[in-house]
Amino acid sequence: MSAPGGVIFWLLSVLCFLAGSWTATLSTGDLFSMLGPKNYTGAANFSTFLLDRSSGVLYLGARDAILAVDTKSLAPKSNPIVWDVPDEKKTSCVGKGKTEGDCRNYIRLLEFLGDGRIYACGTYAFDPQCAFLNMSSLTLEQGEDGGVRMETGKGKCPFEPSQHYTAVMAGGTLYTAATSNFLGTLFDISRATGPVLERIRTERSINWLSDPEFVSSAFIHQDELNNPTGEDDKIYFFFTEVAKEYDLYMKVKVPRVARVCKSDVGGMKTLQKRWTTFLKAQLVCEDRASGQRYNILTDVFTTQHTPGDPSSTHFYGLFTSQWEHEELSAVCVYSLADINRVMDGPFKELRKTCEINPEPVPTPRPGQCLNNALRAEGFESSLKLPDKVLTFMRDHPLMENSVIAAPLLVRRGITYTKVAVTRTAMGLDENQSVAATVLHLGTDRGELHRVAVVGQNTTLLHEMALFPTQEPVNNILLYKGQALVGSPLYLARVGAEGCSLYSSCEVCALARPLGCVWKDNACNPGLTGAIQGEDVENALRKCDRRVGLCSPAQRELRVSLGLRVLLPCVQVSPRSCTWEHPPHRHTRQHHSDLEVTVTEESLGTYTCHCQEGVQGGQKESHPCVRASYQLTLESPSVGGAVALSKGRHVVAVYIFCFSMGAVFGGFLLHFLFRRCKTRQHRPDHSLSSEKGRDLLGSSATPQSPSSASLLSEGFPITEKRTGNGTLLLTHHHNKTNGHPGSYGIGIRYDSNHGNNGYANNTNSNTALTSATSSVAEGLKLQVQEMPIDVRRGVERGRPEEGERGGEVDEEDEGLGEGLGGLEEELAGFTLFRLPAPLAQCEESSI
Repeated sequence: MSAPGGVIFWLLSVLCFLAGSWTATLSTGDLFSMLGPKNYTGAANFSTFLLDRSSGVLYLGARDAILAVDTKSLAPKSNPIVWDVPDEKKTSCVGKGKTEGDCRNYIRLLEFLGDGRIYACGTYAFDPQCAFLNMSSLTLEQGEDGGVRMETGKGKCPFEPSQHYTAVMAGGTLYTAATSNFLGTLFDISRATGPVLERIRTERSINWLSDPEFVSSAFIHQDELNNPTGEDDKIYFFFTEVAKEYDLYMKVKVPRVARVCKSDVGGMKTLQKRWTTFLKAQLVCEDRASGQRYNILTDVFTTQHTPGDPSSTHFYGLFTSQWEHEELSAVCVYSLADINRVMDGPFKELRKTCEINPEPVPTPRPGQCLNNALRAEGFESSLKLPDKVLTFMRDHPLMENSVIAAPLLVRRGITYTKVAVTRTAMGLDENQSVAATVLHLGTDRGELHRVAVVGQNTTLLHEMALFPTQEPVNNILLYKGQALVGSPLYLARVGAEGCSLYSSCEVCALARPLGCVWKDNACNPGLTGAIQGEDVENALRKCDRRVGLCSPAQRELRVSLGLRVLLPCVQVSPRSCTWEHPPHRHTRQHHSDLEVTVTEESLGTYTCHCQEGVQGGQKESHPCVRASYQLTLESPSVGGAVALSKGRHVVAVYIFCFSMGAVFGGFLLHFLFRRCKTRQHRPDHSLSSEKGRDLLGSSATPQSPSSASLLSEGFPITEKRTGNGTLLLTHHHNKTNGHPGSYGIGIRYDSNHGNNGYANNTNSNTALTSATSSVAEGLKLQVQEMPIDVRRGVERGRPEEGERGGEVDEEDEGLGEGLGGLEEELAGFTLFRLPAPLAQCEESSI
């Protein structure tokens, strides 16, 4: 019996492995190249990227190591550069209450020094240290003792590996925003290197920084040739903090942008070694139509819309919401001009009094950077500023106005972690051109999404799974038409620009706003670009498809009465979506999706209309049909919803694996029962058979859980919507005192049309979920009640505690109670039906 069972086990393992490998190949088919743990000697936890654009070498900060990778071949330049922590220091760190995993050296800072060296800083077992990496020899500089030459990294690098942190190098000087103590309770934005007298930081006041989570920083260097006013260089910091301007009972988080000036050296008496130019303003990312505001800033990408022009700098912010309980991401863009305009505006009063007249603003204006006008008045340095200016600056760091923007993109059911942006100038004709923006978005599940933004039109172009495991994307670098995407364990390189990225006609048609045209079985740049939605629909129809962008094919869903169906409608634009449905229905809208309780009256057509961007010369947004469903009633005999046609061969493999597993389980149970029966015939003089029957009662076969609970727990049908256009139905099977509760059967399907580069493993999950729910319905075992006379006979034959010589062992007694009725359950199930009734097993000696 064991030999056939072993063969079946290995056969199932091979088939399931091949099915999983085939599915993984589908999701990573567009991947150019990737490095993982097999390519490194134990290096992991990549958290920091630094790209040398002149040589194409990428430096990765990892745990206890620094790696150098050639981006051309995506191969390591050498072995990892080891920079670990001595054992005695690890022991001391663990003794202070930290975990052994955190008491390592996590490289959080890599910055070029400009002299052929890289400044590297790590957490170093909660005692931050910095070292110097020689780029030519790929070695760390050594000290006189032969060890790594190090200097303190406090204020330059966080103490804890997971703490929020940002840093930027400006003219050879390091500016950081990090925690500055072991407990992580003090926060500073500081000039961390340079002359000691010029190392300044923020004031330790909640009006300046209130429990911040630092996100990003940017150095804006003024062009000397195009700077007639002599404006100073500026450094901008982006973070989320707890707002102190709102008098509320709960903590409200707000996104901020702060600005300091490069030539600021602090005040003479007031604000000594403190910023005299620290100003901050609130960032607002809000959809005005719905009033939805996104207040948690998670990432910022800085780019110049006109290369070489600092005034054209824009900041693309990635947001989520403090008030939403589901996954949600939004992207807003802010211009440098808008931020500076707010910084030059009125100051906010933070006093909790009833004063009507605000404090007058002194002269010269507090917080402004040095320029030719201030120098002409004798203020060549911040040390010469009057005390009244510095006092006002100390008490008024926050601006009254906010930097406001509307979201370019809103995705529900998706959590984006990183954003990078490329821009393409697209000509509409000989005299007119328009800029197209492509957002490269990394998710918390290791996916890369591409979204095209042209004017007010937003189009989801591509969704690609990058890594074998669902690891969050923590770095995205764009270099020579490639995107270098990193996670804690992997580095992937994929194409970032060009129409050749889109290998199918459908995806090329969706990229029509970028000027892509499908010709000669390839996606090529067109002579002219187009942003009209009608052109996209015509391009889709030329792909020999029945669907257009705003005329999707209607999908028929066969459902059963009582089900709760969640109909998805992919909302890319932040504009609202509405549904057309039968008049007599039970529905509930979850943002853009619609939940329907299936009744006879709710059957019919459901259509989702979303407001899209302007078309041609129109001033108003127009409705676009994003999804259409036809709910029809299926036969009650069918145990679940019908699987969709796509991916049925994958479903067959999984069904075969499950069926063979069930057969193997049946044979295994039969083998165990035969062994139990054999043991029954062996004489046992320690206990009589009568006593054995009394102890076991009606339980004939030992089994831990009942078969009903085993089957119900073995088929969880719960699915989660990932936001990529999947249909979700939930399967609930609750029992209260033995009575069945409400139930639902789950379906998932991909609403994307054709193999257009989207994530394609949804169809496999669809069929698998449907088939599993059907099998779960068919495998319910009917538990039969024991006849009353038999139960009474057993109770009459059970001796009292005094006759049995003491209390019954609790474990044996509980086991006996949980075994009743198994023979009747198995007899009612064809797969486990045995040729003869099972004999009761005698109790072994105690």
